Amino acid sequence: MKKTNKALPLVLASALAATPFVAVPHAQAISGLDISADEDGAGDDSEYKIEFTLDKALDSGDYIYVEFDSDYTVSKNISTSDIDANFDIKSVKVSGREIQIRIDEDLDKDDDVSFTIEDGITNPDSKGSYSVEVRTTSEKSAKSKKVSISGSSSGSSSKGDYSVTLGSKASGDTTSIKLGEISLKKSVKLETNETITVIFPSSSMLPSKIDSDDVKVNGSVAKSVSVKGDEVTIKVPSGANKDSYINLEFTKSAGIENPKTGDYTFKVKYDGSTYESKKFEVTKSGSGSSSTSTDAFTVNLSDPSAGARSSYTFDADFGNKKLMADEDLILEFPSADMVPGILTYSDFTLNGKTPKRASASGNKVYITAPSGFSSSSEVKVVVSFSAWISNPKTAGTYTLKASIDGKTLESKSFTIGGSSVNPTPTNPTSPTNPTNPTTPNPNVVNNSTATIGLTSNALGKPTGVNIAIKGLGVGLMKQRDFVELVFPAGYKVPAYIAPANVSVNGVGANYVAVRGQNVLVYPAQDIPAATAANITITAAANIVNPSVKNAYSISVFTSEEKGLLFARAVGVGMPSPAQPATQPTTPATQPAVAVPANAALFKVNTANFTLQGKTYPLQVAPYIAGGNTTMVPAQFFKEALYLTTQWNAKDVAIISGNKVIKFTVGSNKAKIGNQEVALPTPVVLNNGMPMIPVRFVTDNLGYKVGWDAKTSSVFVYK
Repeated sequence: MKKTNKALPLVLASALAATPFVAVPHAQAISGLDISADEDGAGDDSEYKIEFTLDKALDSGDYIYVEFDSDYTVSKNISTSDIDANFDIKSVKVSGREIQIRIDEDLDKDDDVSFTIEDGITNPDSKGSYSVEVRTTSEKSAKSKKVSISGSSSGSSSKGDYSVTLGSKASGDTTSIKLGEISLKKSVKLETNETITVIFPSSSMLPSKIDSDDVKVNGSVAKSVSVKGDEVTIKVPSGANKDSYINLEFTKSAGIENPKTGDYTFKVKYDGSTYESKKFEVTKSGSGSSSTSTDAFTVNLSDPSAGARSSYTFDADFGNKKLMADEDLILEFPSADMVPGILTYSDFTLNGKTPKRASASGNKVYITAPSGFSSSSEVKVVVSFSAWISNPKTAGTYTLKASIDGKTLESKSFTIGGSSVNPTPTNPTSPTNPTNPTTPNPNVVNNSTATIGLTSNALGKPTGVNIAIKGLGVGLMKQRDFVELVFPAGYKVPAYIAPANVSVNGVGANYVAVRGQNVLVYPAQDIPAATAANITITAAANIVNPSVKNAYSISVFTSEEKGLLFARAVGVGMPSPAQPATQPTTPATQPAVAVPANAALFKVNTANFTLQGKTYPLQVAPYIAGGNTTMVPAQFFKEALYLTTQWNAKDVAIISGNKVIKFTVGSNKAKIGNQEVALPTPVVLNNGMPMIPVRFVTDNLGYKVGWDAKTSSVFVYK
């Protein structure tokens, strides 16, 4: 078959991708259609070979559609590996009984197209003539071909021929399974390296992988074992060669779990025949039927105090599911305000290994296992103190959820106590024992003269904020406790504020977290009870005033006191209230961040980037999505980082060396090579430009991201 390479310069290709497509008149685009089945018996699993000639050319990315008659059974699990074609295949999708094959090369008019669907098609159960329809992207109507199905099936199902023995009959339990003895049809014998397929009652019973040592065929260890959906494919070992029967054994360590209570059967396929088992029963109760039993894990905290910054450590056993290399473990915390806006992967470990990446979305934290991770159903998770995860603010009992490969476990309840820190002026560094919380000192403080002032009251402009707290009822411990400032609707609060732009009593803040309109300031020093606290946020923090003239109320809380500390109105676009008599001390000078010479810098809500001192325009300004995900235009990766980047209104591809990351507009999934990975927020189209989560790309391609407080810019470099 002829193949053409239609390489275009990148600029021209990008221009074409952005150009609206003009509809072409639909007509028949194929001729000489021929469809043949290698098995024509009713109920047979059959390969289907399809051949035709193109009357119209197809471009890479176009589709070939094959739709089977309603009496056929078409597996949803058909993939590229199940289709042998004389052209390159990009992807395969099944919708109902229609198989959608996306081609990965240009095909010319008069090319002969041939492909075989090797697995996933089951013939109708009755004798007759059935139609199979074929069409391409270049036409609306399909060509059809009749396929004759004979009345007798060489692979007809033998029902109730063999028994099923379970090590445990309880729902949810991990169990051993014995199937057999299955008498093969006359003249059929097992042959080394041929495949036996076992169809389980439910895919939820199966782990993503089963070791061959955990499966035996007629007493011999299987040569290989693979899992796909509800099917387990087993290669016949030499020890079972020429046997006329099948006995199958799955050990408990294979990780197979019983389904929900009810009656079920297994099906075993070999040499075109299907053998169905007798019914077996699964009972109601089982140690694995709920996560409140043996699945529940214990969470250990370094500090169980309400609102405290704490490490989290636990061991979880996911039974029949395993955490694999480059796959996510998802932690679900009780509330989103426990999780900081920015996470660092080095603050986590999985079975002692540093993960590949860590990201947050709301109250969920996604931790990706490293590429060299040894797959395991038992996972020890450590969230270090430096990850800045904080406990719930309210005392009570809570649980944590952990998920891998679609299976979710819930922890045993853990208790969060009341405030544990109340330093006194004479000994501010001696906190109360957090395991035995005490009632806070009843210090009476008067914040009636506390003030909040703006350095600028201009509409829609960045402003500094000065907060003068006259006294704290409960002391704050450095690096653990915080002052929380709540800005009203209308203010624009950035997703990240550098600690260099915030000071407490003249000392730079240890950490600053942002939760929507709330700013949490963690002091770098202990602040005793009944002591004043002056907080200064500079205009470089990029907190932006509302665009409507009005008086706006800013509220102040602390992590250690119940209820509002105080609130003050500030005038925007009008005279501001009087400033405190004693102004907060000028913040200590913070060390400047050294921005690498090759770094590309950008600002949120500014439609340009800076590279080597020069500024270049962006089609769309970067912005914050979901409160904590920075989105940049696809153009940024091409022009600022010099990465090969191709995009149109539907798809984006970013290429670095041999690594390719593909995005689909509207989807929260991306593909890194053949691996599908979850995104913190979906890719969206903004003014014709796909917007991409910048940290997802930089983390996966080995780039580093930093913050330049001097220019309030994010910088990216390698």
